[in-house]
Amino acid sequence: MNYNIIDLVETQKILPILRGDNTRDIIDKAQALVEGGIDVLEVNSQSPDYYRMIYEISKFSKVCAGGIISSIQAQNALDSGAVAVSSPIFQMNLVKFSKDKHVPLIASASTANEAYNAWKARVPFVKIYPVTPLGGVLYIKDLLRPMPFLKVIPLGNVKLNEIKQYIDAGAVSVGVGRDLYEGYTYREITDRTRDIIERLS
Repeated sequence: MNYNIIDLVETQKILPILRGDNTRDIIDKAQALVEGGIDVLEVNSQSPDYYRMIYEISKFSKVCAGGIISSIQAQNALDSGAVAVSSPIFQMNLVKFSKDKHVPLIASASTANEAYNAWKARVPFVKIYPVTPLGGVLYIKDLLRPMPFLKVIPLGNVKLNEIKQYIDAGAVSVGVGRDLYEGYTYREITDRTRDIIERLS
């Protein structure tokens, strides 16, 4: 298992999630995030160029491949340069793949039961998605009160100014997408990233 990635996600306290089909734009946004201080980011796309995105970004950043639902996709992502995989669901075939390949898996859950089962399967991080309609910060507090051992990453329409609240509630990191980069220039993305990392440190 690549514990360096696990440590980086916790240290950053923010996991940028890049979504989109424009390969050049995704690569440039990734570069802007890295210039702002990001060491590991997630790439999630339905584009036919998805694996090329991973390959290009892996040249200058550690990439977690998002949206993975099968072992074949996971293997293709690793072959393209990804160092971790993230799934929108929790399933044992990906847990087995993760253990066999010694690559970190981030599984997703919505309920306390799902999150606990992922923890029992020794998944290092559990995404809580979609956290905003589930109740936001209060939901994370309620989830962790009886299970403080869970390492959760809330995401789903999270705003930058909410990240610290989630961290204070017990999240190890927070997934952020559109609010970090949508509608901003690459320079502004870098500045926004640097600012939030400084505020979280």
